[in-house]
Amino acid sequence: MDKKQKNIRQSQGKITGSQALLESLVREGVSVIFGYPGGAIMPVYDALYNYKDKLRHILVRHEQGAGHAAEGYARVTGRPGVALVTSGPGATNLVTAIADAMIDSVPIVCITGQVSMSVLGTDAFQEVDVIGVTTPITKWNYQVTKAEEIPEVIAKAFYIAGTGRPGPVVIDITKNAQQDLMEFYYPKKVEIIGYQPTTQPNIKQIKLAADLINKAKKPYMFIGHGILISNATSEVMDLVEKTGMPVASTLHGLSAIPANHPLYAGMLGMHGNYGPNMLTQDADVILAVGMRFDDRVTGRLSDYAKKAKVIHIDIDPAELNKNVQAFVPIVSDAKPALSALIKYVNKNTHTAWVNEFKKADKKEEEKVHIHEFKNDKDGIKMAQVIKMLSNKTKGDAIIVADVGQHQMKAARYFEYKNPHSYITSGGAGTMGFALPASMGAKVAAPRKEVIAIIGDGSFQMTIQELATIAQEGLPVKVILLNNNFLGMVRQWQEMFYEKRYSFTNLKNPDFIAVTKGFGIKAEKVIDIKDLSAAMDRMLDSKEAFLLEVEVKKEENVFPMVPSGAAVHEIRLE
Repeated sequence: MDKKQKNIRQSQGKITGSQALLESLVREGVSVIFGYPGGAIMPVYDALYNYKDKLRHILVRHEQGAGHAAEGYARVTGRPGVALVTSGPGATNLVTAIADAMIDSVPIVCITGQVSMSVLGTDAFQEVDVIGVTTPITKWNYQVTKAEEIPEVIAKAFYIAGTGRPGPVVIDITKNAQQDLMEFYYPKKVEIIGYQPTTQPNIKQIKLAADLINKAKKPYMFIGHGILISNATSEVMDLVEKTGMPVASTLHGLSAIPANHPLYAGMLGMHGNYGPNMLTQDADVILAVGMRFDDRVTGRLSDYAKKAKVIHIDIDPAELNKNVQAFVPIVSDAKPALSALIKYVNKNTHTAWVNEFKKADKKEEEKVHIHEFKNDKDGIKMAQVIKMLSNKTKGDAIIVADVGQHQMKAARYFEYKNPHSYITSGGAGTMGFALPASMGAKVAAPRKEVIAIIGDGSFQMTIQELATIAQEGLPVKVILLNNNFLGMVRQWQEMFYEKRYSFTNLKNPDFIAVTKGFGIKAEKVIDIKDLSAAMDRMLDSKEAFLLEVEVKKEENVFPMVPSGAAVHEIRLE
């Protein structure tokens, strides 16, 4: 170790690698770990016994649950969530959550146990090449084989996970490294050669962007997850209010601007609002910030936004010009880029252009009854449930949605007012996400109402986490929208496969009995007249509560841009 290294480190005496790991986590400000013990990580769990006053450990029932819970925690706090599991199947069970975090830019640090260095590569019991498995789905991974490596590697892990475009990091620690003694030093500063994310915008590019916006007749702003990651929500409002341009959000951009803001047009994408999709084709300038123009937003690329000059701001240069050619590409963190842009844009209004969105909303409303529901005799609509929930909570709740029709209903009908209040699996579309993610969200925001919106298919993928909720006393609320179908797949089968319902019909268990078996309050509603009172009981509960609502069996989600269609080919029915 050279003199420079000595100057930036602090000595703490000899401790085991396991103790060094836990001490390093404390130094990084970690207070909560989601995990599941096993043989190859047992030395860390033994050391954890003496860290109960510093680190809260939440025992999940499946390692995938640990990863999603860490994601939920990270999505609410903006800080990396931590998952701790053993080797082999423990590590591979975590892979789905790691992939989910990678594609949705969620900072998590996953620590996996590994067999001792002396038997690495021998197919030892519960040995899996975790580094090889997770290399394509992590921002960085590393295998620790010596105890003295631990502090520096953990410091790097948190730095990489949380800076630039956030993402998952995996640290695989051999058992000998956990057990061996070392002299503890923790880096005061992390510097990684070759890793220097660009966070500040090029002012020449900002001025070019401002000039385009100032001259535009029909400017249009798109906001994505990057706005929330950057905490740039106030800058978004300042910019659109100064320029007068309408703003629409991606699925992950929901809650970045209040749903009742007069310039908020709605959601983009396959199941987004009619106006935001249709009028994309009429915009002459599009300002896209912190979003990646994925296929669910663009539809058929060859016919996408042909009239628009695109200004694309993203912290990840790989996203610029990847799908949509940018007229003005800007590599930057969203917050400083928008702050700079606000200075150069002119005060303006675009009343006629904004009114086109309002007219489109009325057309949609007439076609599919977005805001007015008829009490059909054949069942409660999912949209009715979400709309009622939004009204009762006044939009002041954290909604954690699973994947499927209920996810889109939660996106469309809940009026989000606060940042970081819509949490879902977007890019990966991971069924089973919501229940464990809601645990992490509740731990992160104990004073906020956290409500998981889950379908009957998704619920059964991670239903075991009800035991974690019960053991930890987490007052998570769950609304289970039960249509006895894999609803989104069934909708596609209805629309594109001539109603050939191939293996999407579900024979479900008695969810109320199962939930009560875990010691959690539960209630079922089958008639619309009983829904309001039951929802009040759920919201008033100081404990965890599951409200199962039997919904219309073959309700579809509209509007819809069919796969492979252009955004202006959006269907209302």
